[in-house]
Amino acid sequence: MSADGAGAVTARTPRRRGSNDGRSFRFVVLWSMAMLLGLLGLVMVFSSSSVSDLRKYGDAWHHLRRHLVWVAMGLVGLSITLRVDYRRLRRLAGPGLIVAIILLVLVLIPGIGIRTNGSARWIGLGVASFQPSEFAKLAVILYGAAMLSSRPPESVRLTLWPMLVVLGGVGGLIFLEPDLGTALILGGIVACLLFFAGLGLGPLMLTGGAGLGLVAVLSLSAGYRRDRLFSVLDPWNDPQNTAWQTIQAGVAISNGGLWGLGLGASRAKWGFLPMVQTDFIFAIVAEEMGFVAAILVVLAFLVLGLFGLSTAMSAPDRFGQLLAVGITAWILIQAFVNIGAVLGVLPITGVPLPFVSYGGSSMVLTLTAFGILLNVARQVR
Repeated sequence: MSADGAGAVTARTPRRRGSNDGRSFRFVVLWSMAMLLGLLGLVMVFSSSSVSDLRKYGDAWHHLRRHLVWVAMGLVGLSITLRVDYRRLRRLAGPGLIVAIILLVLVLIPGIGIRTNGSARWIGLGVASFQPSEFAKLAVILYGAAMLSSRPPESVRLTLWPMLVVLGGVGGLIFLEPDLGTALILGGIVACLLFFAGLGLGPLMLTGGAGLGLVAVLSLSAGYRRDRLFSVLDPWNDPQNTAWQTIQAGVAISNGGLWGLGLGASRAKWGFLPMVQTDFIFAIVAEEMGFVAAILVVLAFLVLGLFGLSTAMSAPDRFGQLLAVGITAWILIQAFVNIGAVLGVLPITGVPLPFVSYGGSSMVLTLTAFGILLNVARQVR
């Protein structure tokens, strides 16, 4: 008996060690991909913004200094969510969703919401501003993970309908800013949560089809959205207006060739490409560092997504699984929408590239959410 018992102990030990090794490997890969993208972002934010900063502010470091502050705040948020057991976040799901809805309502009130370029997406906080829609993504993921993990997945009434109500309320408020791009990303996140929660393909496909029809109607409901959509199909129909950014991004990418013009040598950042350090930073990566570097950025997101989903599949409980799925979907869908717009295959939506683009709310909330994903990865089976 003792020999058998000793043999059983001996047999279990390698499996436990292998499990720990796999857990550590997922954690290290996820951390490495995010940090590499973040370091690239620091370099490219400075490279893309220094020319306009020197001309506008007399200080080439203006955007980089602010970006460093956002990154530092995001890393603080990441360290907190990494250290607090993700299961304790379940109790914040309901209150977090309520706070997100209140903030989204406040941003629509004149005098509280800051209106820029026709959109009211920010709330002023002294010298800084806050974008509630970024917090809303995390709030919906937390609420969806908590609710779906506690209900039978086959029940459409208990899973699909409550999530559609949440999506309609939160997504509708974001759409009113107006910000259709972020509302679509939120819809994609909810779809991923429902799929991985176990909702049947029939209800999911039916709802998805209806959602795509609604998106088509909303895309054509306003002139500027309609122009952006048509500019994807024929950018040369209006090259001086709606298609200007798409064309200039294409020129920048083509100028980069295989190996790029060299770090700091971009021509597009000299006033040709607006929003260069935020929405179109991927074009500067391709122009200065070439096709190879651009492909490596895409591969970094794919690796992050692969290991994020692997973490979800190995999570110790359904709540952790759905948290990991929601956060991974958030990062991947947003990267897809941003890069697709830069390449001219998707309409321009004003969505930043995760970990890379300049943007305070996006950087802080993305890093904070990523800490939750790392927390799950550290506790996988």
